[in-house]
Amino acid sequence: MPRLLYLDCFSGASGDMILGALIDAGVPFAEVATVIDSLGLEGVSVAHRRVDRSGIGATKFRVIEGDDVEAHEHGHPPDHAHPHDHTDDGHGHRHDAHDHHHHPDHPDHSHRGLSEITTIVERSALSPAGQARAVALFRRLAEVEADIHQMPVEEVQLHEVGAVDSIVDIVGAVCALELLGVDRIVASPLNVGSGTVVCAHGELPVPAPATTKLLVDAPIYAAGPAVELLTPTGALLITAYADAYGPVPPMRVAQIGYGAGDRDLVGRPNVVRALVGETADSPALERVVVLECQIDDMNPQIYGVLMDRLVGAGALDVFYAPIQMKKNRPGTLVTIVAPPEHREVLTSLLFTESTTIGVRVTETSRERLDRDVVVVETPFGPVRVKVARRNGAVMNAAPEFDDCARLAAEHGQSVKGVQAVAMKAWLDRVS
Repeated sequence: MPRLLYLDCFSGASGDMILGALIDAGVPFAEVATVIDSLGLEGVSVAHRRVDRSGIGATKFRVIEGDDVEAHEHGHPPDHAHPHDHTDDGHGHRHDAHDHHHHPDHPDHSHRGLSEITTIVERSALSPAGQARAVALFRRLAEVEADIHQMPVEEVQLHEVGAVDSIVDIVGAVCALELLGVDRIVASPLNVGSGTVVCAHGELPVPAPATTKLLVDAPIYAAGPAVELLTPTGALLITAYADAYGPVPPMRVAQIGYGAGDRDLVGRPNVVRALVGETADSPALERVVVLECQIDDMNPQIYGVLMDRLVGAGALDVFYAPIQMKKNRPGTLVTIVAPPEHREVLTSLLFTESTTIGVRVTETSRERLDRDVVVVETPFGPVRVKVARRNGAVMNAAPEFDDCARLAAEHGQSVKGVQAVAMKAWLDRVS
C-alpha cells in the first residue's frame, strides 16, 4: 500500500521543527548529518536531543555554529536564543533584526544570493533529484522575494532563508523526506500565529510578506499566542511538498514523531506532529470549496443563465433552494461546489452575474464514487448506463436519462418504460 506522511501543524511549523519531527518518526539522524556536513559550511554542525514541550516529548533539531561554545561542550544548545544578534520567533527560526555591514574582506554570509546557494547545494551529497528539489525550493523563495521587492531574481539577497540555519533546515528536510520514502504528503491547515515579527525589513505583521505569498491557495488560520508560529522556511517546505490539506486521511499509523520549537508555549505544545503509515482501504477524500450566497432581489430569469455560466467556469455542482430571508422576503440560496483552484473565478462570476454582495466560502472534503459508462443494447436502440463503484463493488447503476427520453419519443413509449428495459438489459449483461 502507498506510504503516507501527515504533518499536523496545529502550532505552526518551521524548518527545524519539521526536520525534528521526521527524525523523531524514524529518519536516521546520522544520514541527515552526513548530507549536511557535505554542504561545506565552515564551522557548522548539527545536533538533536529530546525535550519537553507542554508535557509532550519531542525531538529538538539544532544547527550549531562555530561560536556556540556551550552547544559544543554539552553536545546540544541551551534553551535560550542563538547568541548572534537575532530575534527568535519561538520556533528557533531567526529573523535578522537589522542589515549587517561587514568589511569587504569578510562577506556577510547571512545574505546569500541564489547562485551562491545553488553552488552550495550542488556540491552536497544529496541525490541528483534531491539537489534539484532543494535548488527549486530556493528559487521559489527568490522569485517570491523578487516579486515583493520588484527586482530581478538574480539580484535578490535571501536574508532569513539564506542564513546558515535555514540552508541546513531546507537541505536537511529534503534529505529526510527522501529517506522517509513516502508516496503522499498531507498537511493540516496551517496555524500562522499573530502579532508582529522583526525581520530584515523592519517590524511587520504576522505572517510576514514572503510567508504570506508562499501561502497562496493553502488553508491558514490564527490561534494561540501572539507570536509568529509559521516561519518562511516552514511555509516553503509544506506548500512545496503537501499534495493536499485537511484532517487526517484514512491511514494505518506506523510511526509518530514530534518536532520541537525553541519556546515552551503556555497551554500549547510548540511542536509539529508527523504521522507516518500506509493509506487505509477507504477511498481518498477530495478537497472542494463550497460557495454560498442568499439572493432576494434578482430577476428569476437570470438564475438559469447564472447556473450555465458557473458550470462552464468549472463548478462541479450548482443548486438553488428556496429560503425565507429577513423582512419576511422569499429568497434563493445559491450553493456551488467546486475545486479549490476555481474559487476565485467562480466568486468573481457570482459578483458579476448576480446581485449578491457577499459570498461565504467553506473548504471541505468529499468522497466520490468511481464512475464509468456502459452502453447496453435495447429493442429501442443503444442506451448509456452510468455505473458507480466503491472499492470495485457496484453501488449504483442508472440509464442515461437523455438517451431514454430520446428513444421514448422516437418509439412512442413512456420514458419510465424505456428506463426499465435499459436497466434490465444492464442487469442481464452483468449477470
